[in-house]
Amino acid sequence: MTHRVSLVALVVAGVCSIAFVRPVSAQAAGEGSVLYRLELLQAAPGRLLDLIDSCKKRATLATAAGEASPVIMRHSQGDHWDLALLWPMGDWAGYYDQARAARRAEAVKAAGLTAADVDRQLDALVDWHEDLYLRGPAVEALRAHVKGAGLLHYEMMRALPGKRDPLIEERRMENAFNRNRGRGETLIFVREAGAAWDVVTLGVYRNWQQYAESESIPKETSEAAARKAGFPSADGVGPYMRTLISTHRDTLGPQIVPGP
Repeated sequence: MTHRVSLVALVVAGVCSIAFVRPVSAQAAGEGSVLYRLELLQAAPGRLLDLIDSCKKRATLATAAGEASPVIMRHSQGDHWDLALLWPMGDWAGYYDQARAARRAEAVKAAGLTAADVDRQLDALVDWHEDLYLRGPAVEALRAHVKGAGLLHYEMMRALPGKRDPLIEERRMENAFNRNRGRGETLIFVREAGAAWDVVTLGVYRNWQQYAESESIPKETSEAAARKAGFPSADGVGPYMRTLISTHRDTLGPQIVPGP
């Protein structure tokens, strides 16, 4: 579902996957119940730096209201969007609770803005906008996962009809495959509402060099790790995943830490 969503809903009315950080548990990776909003933005021509600055300011408004700061990624390679903001929400009822919404409204007012101002500022900087609401791990697990990461990696998949649950299990298997060969894991997020993506994973790396280090893993190590995780072979990991999906996108880019 590609559309423009009012920023008021965020601020006021309602403000293959190899990681370097410590491995996460299967429950944290694949069975999280915390609600997140993944906001994908493509900047208007010539306005990317302005959009980045605007997103940092929106993150500041959120934290001023007591909300969790988003994880922000700037596209470097992959899909066409420029920025991804992963906003922790908690749950629907809590996020739109009257008192919590009032705190977001007060943070906007304290910044000398109105809800309409914030919405107009974003609208002037964005050419394309997509929102996806996902269930994922605890916010603490997300923070630990991205801490110190210079490079983020989103994989976004649409499952074939009837294949969403097998796809989620495949993502867990791939985490086990990487863990078994001495690599980290991704966090797994599952669609609840919004855009068409069914499963999204978030991997992290220190830098581009570390992203490429999987090429140095001995073949026999990868083969044993794949079989232990339930795959027929290391070369069979990708082909099996593709029996479960209709569409797949990879996007990599640096993490932007919100702040002044």
